[in-house]
Amino acid sequence: MNNNSDPIFTQYADMDFANAKPVADIPALAKLQATLGGKTRITMRVDTATLAVFKARAEMTGSSYQTLLNEALRQVAQGQTLADVVRTTIRQELSHA
Repeated sequence: MNNNSDPIFTQYADMDFANAKPVADIPALAKLQATLGGKTRITMRVDTATLAVFKARAEMTGSSYQTLLNEALRQVAQGQTLADVVRTTIRQELSHA
């Protein structure tokens, strides 16, 4: 996956962030991120084949594999099965037809 697969990459590609400060160094931003961020950085090991699937899907959709992994984890955490996701997708597609 390359940087320009992000739809807003070109908008910021030429900006100089050399003097940018981390969010943690700006109390108002750190507080906002803590309140609204809702994400935590983790390190985890994933099977190479599984990661390859998510990276390939991300490349096809122009998304990031981290976003796709997060969505898959969210669905599992909410108790959704693959069958549930497929049913919902089919119903949505049929309603658009």
